[in-house]
Amino acid sequence: MALTKPRIIELLLITTVPVMFLAQQGVPDLKLVLLTCLGGYLSAGGANALNMYIDRDIDALMDRTSQRPLVTGMVSPRECLAFGITLAVVSTLLFGLTVNWLSAWLSLGALLFYVVVYTMILKRRTSQNIVWGGIAGCLPVLIGWSAVTDSMSWAPIILFLVMFFWTPPHYWPLSMKVREDYARVGVPMLPVVASNKVVARQIVIYSWVMVAVSLLLTPLGYTGWFYTLVALAAGGFWLWEAHGLQNRAKAEVTGAKLKEMRLFHWSITYVSILFVAVAVDPFLR
Repeated sequence: MALTKPRIIELLLITTVPVMFLAQQGVPDLKLVLLTCLGGYLSAGGANALNMYIDRDIDALMDRTSQRPLVTGMVSPRECLAFGITLAVVSTLLFGLTVNWLSAWLSLGALLFYVVVYTMILKRRTSQNIVWGGIAGCLPVLIGWSAVTDSMSWAPIILFLVMFFWTPPHYWPLSMKVREDYARVGVPMLPVVASNKVVARQIVIYSWVMVAVSLLLTPLGYTGWFYTLVALAAGGFWLWEAHGLQNRAKAEVTGAKLKEMRLFHWSITYVSILFVAVAVDPFLR
């Protein structure tokens, strides 16, 4: 269970299931939802296990990852590698044989993108690692839609973009908090190579784009008044927190008074609220 990083997968499922309600414009088939969640968990769990296998050298040197199974010796690297590959194969076949093959290829694509593009190529080479590597975490939105419709549409693409612009301002505050961890192992997360002012400015820019994109669903006819009100309220509070962080960074506040984790914690709540609104909205139109 620890190898699959279940707390991270919770967020992926939070974005998958509500999109199935939107695609169905009501309650999707329960069996389909369960199979999609199971396939999604196994796929993301396989990706996370392979990520731990590749990053076991730096995980041993970082405080926040020092208790992971490969670091403590609970699991051997060979066992972890076999486990990750097995989950990748099983999840792809599960999706293809019980849901549809479009969802299967999207799931496998997300896994390979996270493991190869983010973990192996981007993470240790560029401060834009989380920007482009975050694409893997956006694909569950497309998978949820394709599971119901076996096709694509503008609605899941818009929500994909919401998650794309959400990922950097979600992760950069955490990176600000654990900057020394990343600096110690030479991972160039943006807060490692840039000042708090620069990072906070980037957070504000991405936040405004994210909120703007989230409001596109309604004029395109996919959602109604309920989703719009929720998106405005949740997005407005997000922008308040983002600008608050920027103001503290401009004032050169450091340490606990910077309160960067307030935005990190709110970002998780924001996604939960927004996607619950996505699921509820079809019943109120």
